[in-house]
Amino acid sequence: MILIQFTGLSGSGKTTLAENVRSLLLQNGYKVAVVDGDVYRKTICKDLGFSKEDRCENVRRIFNVGRDFVDAKTIVLMSVINPYENLRNEIRAYHFVRTVFLDCFLHNLIQRDPKGLYKKAMLPDHDPNKIKNFTGISDVFETPANTDLILKTDSETISFSTNKLYHFIIDNLTQTV
Repeated sequence: MILIQFTGLSGSGKTTLAENVRSLLLQNGYKVAVVDGDVYRKTICKDLGFSKEDRCENVRRIFNVGRDFVDAKTIVLMSVINPYENLRNEIRAYHFVRTVFLDCFLHNLIQRDPKGLYKKAMLPDHDPNKIKNFTGISDVFETPANTDLILKTDSETISFSTNKLYHFIIDNLTQTV
């Protein structure tokens, strides 16, 4: 089986593409699971903050959940920001992992801002609603140097990116056996 490790800034389309591709895979008879960082932040990772160490632990815990699904012969779509190249490479070391970068210009993400997070991250420091340590604004996001697929989510349609990702997964299934 295969685990797709998404990486990309907040709002770049990780969850949307994971859910779209999940539907396509299910329609075609594949077992698939979405392991979403936003969901696990509320459960097995709720004790973690946003320091570099906590972010790495968050990704490792989510990856361990994904690895259990892979062991159960399930395709995994791991939807998490995963901002650090060394951690992405640590996970890439597993033969069943592929890294997909959802590349979207920051100014487009700020314009989109579906959750209103960028607006809160850019508030003045004294504002009690300001989000501190926000990836891409006040915290680091290391652009991936090692990826298996790049989706340009600010210039490709959702449908195009979904189909591109679906075919990438199908093509890679035989390589991970």
